[in-house]
Amino acid sequence: MAIKAVLFDLDGTLVPMDQDVFVGDYFKRISTKLAPYGYEPKQFIDTIWKGTYAMIKNNSDKCNEDVFWDFAVTVYGDKILADKPLFDEFYEEEFDKVKEVCGFNPKAKEAVHKLKEMGYRVALATNPIFPERATRWRIGWAGLKPDDFEFYTTYENINSCKPNPAYYIEVAKRIGIDPTECLMVGNDVGDDMVAESIGMKVFLLTDCLINKTDEDIGKYPHGSFDELMDYITEK
Repeated sequence: MAIKAVLFDLDGTLVPMDQDVFVGDYFKRISTKLAPYGYEPKQFIDTIWKGTYAMIKNNSDKCNEDVFWDFAVTVYGDKILADKPLFDEFYEEEFDKVKEVCGFNPKAKEAVHKLKEMGYRVALATNPIFPERATRWRIGWAGLKPDDFEFYTTYENINSCKPNPAYYIEVAKRIGIDPTECLMVGNDVGDDMVAESIGMKVFLLTDCLINKTDEDIGKYPHGSFDELMDYITEK
């Protein structure tokens, strides 16, 4: 089947970044924000990691947001629920500063706009472990706007994560298209190329490649944004 929709990953794909540097800066900023309110940084960061892992393993009818906060309550009790406005404040006012450790590639924005001009449907398939506000900031770091995408995933609006194939099935369902008519573009072999298992075509963007298991990437179409556009044009 011909490609009708292109799904993009965000971190390391549309926004160039070193994942470890990004996570380190994010954790430093959010733990500094919450420390004065009784959240010792080491335990707090450990809680975020474990809550994120719970979301990645989510296979229930609960959205990822509920899974995260349900776990957080097991550590801090209802106090952390009462302090949720502090988290909202962080994502509204301070999270955007994390862009300082990220790069910018104008070809990402160009690719999204060009594909839309060519008649392709475009969605953002970013791992939904962040709130919508943080996701909108990150979209902006790519020089794009939320309405550049037909749909984008956040921890509020979906109940699975990468690398669960169910995540990709749900994204295709949300935009009303058969998975076999989608192309998933991402930089993480483990998280993004799994979309192939449900019939999606895939393209591995290698600018900020993540390949934790040293898989042979030669079996996937891969390269830069220029090569991505050549690949789609040839299709």
